[in-house]
Amino acid sequence: MADDEGGIPRKKRRTPAEASIDPAAQEMLAVADQLGVTTAFSRADTMAPCPIGSVGMCCDLCGMGPCRMTKDGMTGICGATVDTIQARNFIRAVAAGSAAHSDHGRDMAFTLKAVANGEAEGYVIRDIAKLRNVAALYGIPIEDRPPQEIANDLADLYIAQFGQQRGSIVTAARAPEKRKKLWKEQGVVPRGVDREVVEALHRTHMGDDQEAIHILQHAVRTALADGWGGSMIATDISDILFGTPAPLLGEANLGVLKHDMVNVIVHGHEPTLSQMVVAASQDPEMIEYARAAGSQGINLSGICCTANEILMRQGIPAAGNFLQQELAILTGSVEAMVVDVQCIMQGLVALAENFHTKIITTSPKVRIKGATHIEFDEHHALTIAKNILKEAIDNYANRGSVNIPDYKNSLIPGFSHEYINYMLGGSYRASFRPLNDAIMSGRIRGVAAIVGCTNPRIQHDAYHTTLTAELLKQDVLVVETGCSAIANAKLGFLLGDAGIDRVGPGLREVCETVGIPPVLHMGSCVDNTRILTVLTQMVDEGGLGDDIDEVPAVGIAPEWMSEKALSIATYCAASGAYVMMGGSNPVKGKGEKVADSLLVAEHMSSGWEEIYGGKLEFVEDPREMIRRTLDHIDKKRAALGLPAYDPSRFGKSGDARLREIEALPFEERQAALYGQSAAS
Repeated sequence: MADDEGGIPRKKRRTPAEASIDPAAQEMLAVADQLGVTTAFSRADTMAPCPIGSVGMCCDLCGMGPCRMTKDGMTGICGATVDTIQARNFIRAVAAGSAAHSDHGRDMAFTLKAVANGEAEGYVIRDIAKLRNVAALYGIPIEDRPPQEIANDLADLYIAQFGQQRGSIVTAARAPEKRKKLWKEQGVVPRGVDREVVEALHRTHMGDDQEAIHILQHAVRTALADGWGGSMIATDISDILFGTPAPLLGEANLGVLKHDMVNVIVHGHEPTLSQMVVAASQDPEMIEYARAAGSQGINLSGICCTANEILMRQGIPAAGNFLQQELAILTGSVEAMVVDVQCIMQGLVALAENFHTKIITTSPKVRIKGATHIEFDEHHALTIAKNILKEAIDNYANRGSVNIPDYKNSLIPGFSHEYINYMLGGSYRASFRPLNDAIMSGRIRGVAAIVGCTNPRIQHDAYHTTLTAELLKQDVLVVETGCSAIANAKLGFLLGDAGIDRVGPGLREVCETVGIPPVLHMGSCVDNTRILTVLTQMVDEGGLGDDIDEVPAVGIAPEWMSEKALSIATYCAASGAYVMMGGSNPVKGKGEKVADSLLVAEHMSSGWEEIYGGKLEFVEDPREMIRRTLDHIDKKRAALGLPAYDPSRFGKSGDARLREIEALPFEERQAALYGQSAAS
């Protein structure tokens, strides 16, 4: 390896094809090379990760350090062991991730309060049925009360969950009964969202908690405050205010940008801003303003989780996932990129200086030097959204040469847990029974949730799509959220019959019968709580055990990069799921120049499995992830007494197959329908 000016080992620069499997991304990376500008991809190539810090073996929590554990038996200046340092680093990441998602939920709760009191311009309660259903879960009176009163009480209840100091958060009551009992026995039921995050930081201050397993126990409690607290609150309120998602047709990739229209990209995570920008972009006044500027109108698209929010509710196209935020600017066609919070690269501003694109920050929590700041306030939401669009429209005249890749794919997003329940049985028979039966019979081998970020140190989208393609062949139903969903949408996996020819025979029967794509788009990264809800409903339906850890299911974040991903992984493991993370391993504990310690990693795997029935492991090879996924699913099937996976028993579906089955003798019909042998 060569050294750059700073003496940091430098990797070989990848070609665009080596950096991404997406042809649109490859085209834009070639443009970046031609222009001599950097992107996250090229910066990842020239910036080698620290071999000590990347595996959690460096402590910088006080001014005596940083202390780098480079040899076996070393301790920090204070005497902190490698195990303590790794556990502290991990819980701090979990706390940051939990704080990010939960702060999102807090903002949504305050918005709901403002809407309930008529103080939020442009917003209305769009899903009154969900409002009533959620309120009833917590004992809030709903009969003979207007939606605004119910919403006000629900907002107050949700706001209280953040600052609550004693007791337990009310949202945790939605977990299976056995799981709640287990959490109580282990002392990990969250008392209040903010309390757990603050305590995580307190415990890791110099001189505090110094026992690794004890630290990891509180990491679980902090993560549960996110998954069964702040994130669940965010999803509930987003559905209430903006509508519970249901399937619709959308598009994804950079080809959704338009040559003759004002292109505005919304990027970040909070739907309060993006939903209002959508409304403003459809206002006849704004459309006429754009036409007066010489364009054919306003073309809105999204990046990252904001893309998923407006895609699954409004059908607004997704320009791409996390690693495509810079590539969108490289097209030269984006008048404004409007950002709020989380996953926003500071490099956007420097890159945009080579083009006419305006980077507009909107959150009071987020500013970027050199960006235009137009602060968003839900009390004046529509007016602010229009002002933002006018900034973009006025910039249209400054556009230079444009290079939009001609790549985009259609997809069907919007599979909320409510819609999955409906699609399996209809309005009067809504039930998870058909899904459970399909798993019990072996038509569906199991379920995999493939979620999370894209990471420039991994070939863009490659792990997400490899895992999805291979698991579908093995009759594993795949559900996805966040950037993973966009990655697979770009390959056509999320569009009905377009992906049916790439799935196993049993899953194909189910997809054709129900009329669903083999990959279900369930929303943004906070919407991983929908997956928890689905697993809980599957347990409640019966036949797949009495807790989440008995369901043949696996969670995978193959290209993770965010602290939020570590929080999600931890709360899913504590909920009973087997979770695998690809890419870097922050608790690896050993390397070429690093001391050897496996206590933390082993406790997250075998220790958590013994306690919670779920576990968290970091696996670098996607093929190994596939092997472990199938082994785990088959192990859970066997434990439930379900028939072994046998794809040869399936392969036909629809009315023709049903007519064949109906003509069979009773015992053979039972075997065909339920996988039972004639003898049984």
